Amino acid sequence: MRHKPAVPHLKMPEGRAPFLQGSQCQRCATVYVGERQVCARCCGRDCMDAVELAERGRLYTYTIVHRSFPGVKTPFVAAIVDLDGGGTLHGTLVDVVPDPAHVPFDLPVRVVYRDTGQRDEDGVAFVAPFFVPLESVPGEEP
Repeated sequence: MRHKPAVPHLKMPEGRAPFLQGSQCQRCATVYVGERQVCARCCGRDCMDAVELAERGRLYTYTIVHRSFPGVKTPFVAAIVDLDGGGTLHGTLVDVVPDPAHVPFDLPVRVVYRDTGQRDEDGVAFVAPFFVPLESVPGEEP
């Protein structure tokens, strides 16, 4: 089955694993998710380099969503994660009980890439980054 990225900062080159791309300022070293032309921290122009973002991070904050668009299963955990090495990413935390008693702040997580369940007009599946608790990834250590 063919797949395509659901967001522009998800890169899916042929022959290698998907990865998240960001931008890093040459002047102040701030890292952003996605492509940037100007650094929001130091206002530097023409000093942004493309970088591959880390696939680990920590849960900064979240909300449990109980109402969503038709066809979107609820409840789910909408999360903001600070990635190791820089960059902050919004996404869905999966493989957890959507209850505050089971979702601690600063939870170590890993980025995984999964089919969103949505298709384009040609039937091609969209893939997006999701977060899983690091301890739930087989073979991974926190």
